[in-house]
Amino acid sequence: MKIATWNINGLRARLEFVRAWLTDRKPDVVGIQELKLEDEKFPHAAFEEVGYHAVCHGQKAWNGVAILSREKAEVVARGLPGQEDFGSRLITANIQGLNFTTVYCPNGKSLEHEDYARKLAWYESLADHLSQKHDSKSESVVSGDFNICPAPLDGWMGDASEGEIFHTEAERNRLQALFDMGLYDLFRHKYPNERTFSWWDYRGGSFHRGHGLRIDFLLGTKGVRDRLKDVMIDREWRKKKQDLTASDHAPVVATLL
Repeated sequence: MKIATWNINGLRARLEFVRAWLTDRKPDVVGIQELKLEDEKFPHAAFEEVGYHAVCHGQKAWNGVAILSREKAEVVARGLPGQEDFGSRLITANIQGLNFTTVYCPNGKSLEHEDYARKLAWYESLADHLSQKHDSKSESVVSGDFNICPAPLDGWMGDASEGEIFHTEAERNRLQALFDMGLYDLFRHKYPNERTFSWWDYRGGSFHRGHGLRIDFLLGTKGVRDRLKDVMIDREWRKKKQDLTASDHAPVVATLL
């Protein structure tokens, strides 16, 4: 079984790119983020043509999340309770016994911006929500764009970024709360010392210069972790394909036994 997460940075702009990736990589379940369109405009038929069902939680122009799956998904939750005014950022579904959540966590913008405090509060709500809905003994995945670097190893500037947005102790403490409830960062579990990234700014040739961040994760319970065969950040699909422009994020893909 292959599971994945990908911030696609706009579904209208990226639809054919995502369809090409699905056809090439053939994942079973994918969480996608930053749809930037309403539910009624979601292109279900386009995904059905390449063999995928979809459930979504979108909004106009901003945010939005969806789960694509080869088998039909049963929606368990749309939206994060208490944080609805911060946009459409969470959806959970059951797919063949796997509890799969995808999230688009707030960016925070800067330490001085009001969105930074809202980001921390959003994470607290996420931890509360998962603690009520999440069973560490089940097979559960929380996927998405978390907009936090867990450690200096996860940013191209290393220790030089400490204390900046994405790299603060307060943000990392919120992420640690998810680990403390029995979720494992599947990539870091498999590759504890590897410096590699999932996001690169479009500007300044960041991708080719290796100036990126690892902020997109597949978090799994012990049951998922124990099934982990391999996990990869699919850099090949951060590159432009013919006339199709890539997202600024790469897909993260895990293969489970």
